[in-house]
Amino acid sequence: MSGTARGSRCLTRPFRSLAATPLALLATLMTIALAPVSPAQSETTRIQRVISPGGIEAWLVHDTTLPLVAVEIAFLGGAAQDPADKPGVANLAASLLDEGAGDLDSRAFQDKLAEKAIELRFDASRDMLGGSLRTLSENVDEAFDLMRLAVAAPRFDDEAVERIRQGQLAMLRRRLNDPSTLASLNWSARAFPNHPYGRPVNGTLESVPTISQGDLKDFVARNLARGNLKIAVVGDITPEKLGPALDKMFGALPAKAQLTPVPDVTPQGLGSEVVQELAVPQTSMVFGGIGLKRDDPDFIPAFVLNHMLGGSAFSSRLFREVREKRGLAYSVYSHLAPLDHAALILGGTATKNDRAAESIEIIRAEYNRLLTEGPSEEELEDAKSYLIGSFALRFDSSAKVASQLLQIQIDNLGIDYIDVRNQLVGAVTLDDIKRVAARFNQNPALLFSLVGKPAGLAPTKGG
Repeated sequence: MSGTARGSRCLTRPFRSLAATPLALLATLMTIALAPVSPAQSETTRIQRVISPGGIEAWLVHDTTLPLVAVEIAFLGGAAQDPADKPGVANLAASLLDEGAGDLDSRAFQDKLAEKAIELRFDASRDMLGGSLRTLSENVDEAFDLMRLAVAAPRFDDEAVERIRQGQLAMLRRRLNDPSTLASLNWSARAFPNHPYGRPVNGTLESVPTISQGDLKDFVARNLARGNLKIAVVGDITPEKLGPALDKMFGALPAKAQLTPVPDVTPQGLGSEVVQELAVPQTSMVFGGIGLKRDDPDFIPAFVLNHMLGGSAFSSRLFREVREKRGLAYSVYSHLAPLDHAALILGGTATKNDRAAESIEIIRAEYNRLLTEGPSEEELEDAKSYLIGSFALRFDSSAKVASQLLQIQIDNLGIDYIDVRNQLVGAVTLDDIKRVAARFNQNPALLFSLVGKPAGLAPTKGG
């Protein structure tokens, strides 16, 4: 899907990490992720809940191995809050937050970042506007002040707006020839007609030119508030210093966001294909159906079920059937995509035009077979072993640590989730898998979106 789904999300612009996670911190987090945990042994006491004097909460992992501080923030709402006739407002606003703020124009703001080797960026996804900050601890005061200005006093100057707008339009033009992007956009549009999730996060060639400074300022005023803000901090800063700093960074924001209600939605068009012709040698396809929300009690069993379907690059059923047995594609994948207002299972692949129809048939058949027959005990144990053993890889950089802490807050999983996650995966039984498979099997139909020249599949009208 266009726009990153919560849970796999992260942000669209590439980011250069200042350094890998300090070895002591990584060792601690790997121990948490891999080892059985008793209350006396729990090391997630390293994750501290810091409350500022003004009541702003952040989760902190205090580590002094290296003089670095990483901050991840999220304002819940995101591109789902775009005006219906102007998709792309959240994305453009996020791209401009570090392009001048307060009394600093774009050049002066960027010079301040460069002078202190501070990295600051913002991005929008369907359900949030996110920000990332990286700094040396000796420059943390200056870095936090620039974060404060960016979120509380963005300028949206004419020059910066037009420069970033033209960059967005150039990107949108390039994507007109990117089959995988088009397949994702078309899937969302077909699955969610007349719903915010059906609109492209980055906007369109028609909508982006119409976005005004007033639209950008209105979005920020309505969406950036203390009440919908989540914060994670990792590195060389004490709770005593972070608490007051939270008020300095975010205390000037409104207490509550003025979010437009977004209705829960079920994907439409299941069991059909939407086809767009493009003169390329391969057909790119995105497929998806109904999944489970993150707060569903059966989410962890569903997560394990998906791993067996298409979550593993080398051992999943789709990989075995589509690539290894038939050579239809180089890669094929699936994942759970629990958005705030829709529960999805999504996947994708690319294959030769003359084998696209065959690939669709195989994917549908294997999905239905897994739901109907279930896995073997050995297959389940292999999946759980991989998911437990690979969990530590989510913490192998400072950026990942902060991102994981932020996501756990967003998903409301509890500050002890790192302790209990592997236990939850390890406890999944064949009966759990069968129960979840039966739920998925209530509506196992998949919607396919294809872009290319797939043999035997006519272009969809208007596609």
